[in-house]
Amino acid sequence: MKRFLAAVVCAASFSYVAAAQDTSRIDARIDAAHAVLHELMNAPDKGLPEDIAARATCVLVVPSFKKGAFVVGGEYGQGVATCRTHGGWSAPAFIQLEGASFGFQIGGQSTDLVLIGMNHRALEDLLKEKVKLGGDASVAAGPVGRNAQASTTELASAEFLTYSRARGLFAGIDLNGDVVHQNRRDTEAVYGHDISFERILTGDVPTPAAASHFVATVNQLFRRGEARRDAGQ
Repeated sequence: MKRFLAAVVCAASFSYVAAAQDTSRIDARIDAAHAVLHELMNAPDKGLPEDIAARATCVLVVPSFKKGAFVVGGEYGQGVATCRTHGGWSAPAFIQLEGASFGFQIGGQSTDLVLIGMNHRALEDLLKEKVKLGGDASVAAGPVGRNAQASTTELASAEFLTYSRARGLFAGIDLNGDVVHQNRRDTEAVYGHDISFERILTGDVPTPAAASHFVATVNQLFRRGEARRDAGQ
């Protein structure tokens, strides 16, 4: 009996430690995504165009570190997503991106990735179990520069515009063929149980305290894009 109780206690302890490690890892990823957005919006003359920021419906950020803390090889990344709702921006949904050759277009180095959903079709596609970029959802490398506009036919019709950062510089990147889907393990770790993309991204779930700064930053930065665009008209 004592051995059984000891085994139960050990199992519970291991579960607690594993849960704490998961939470710490996810919190660090949210912090990294927060920092990436700040840099994308504030990059002098190479940031996210105001016109695109003003029209964005969803934002996905996949942070990557040189040490490989959150990216294994060049074919897999983990990140967070949020979408506009009637009350602001949604709580973060946790995503996995598979098939990306990070940084291929700008030197072969692992990078931070940002995907900007440009219309309601982008949100609808994200609510699916999996979405293949360039297949289920149209995608194009996004323009950079605060005054740039998504005015070409390809850019104007794209559901997602994509950005990559290497060596401190942002550039559009081709993610055709990559697959985005929900990271259920991280979802359960943060929300306590598996919750669908639809409930999270449509605003049906409160934002966890550990992610409040990320969502607040998205609100601030993309509202600023609207203000700047309107001021320039």
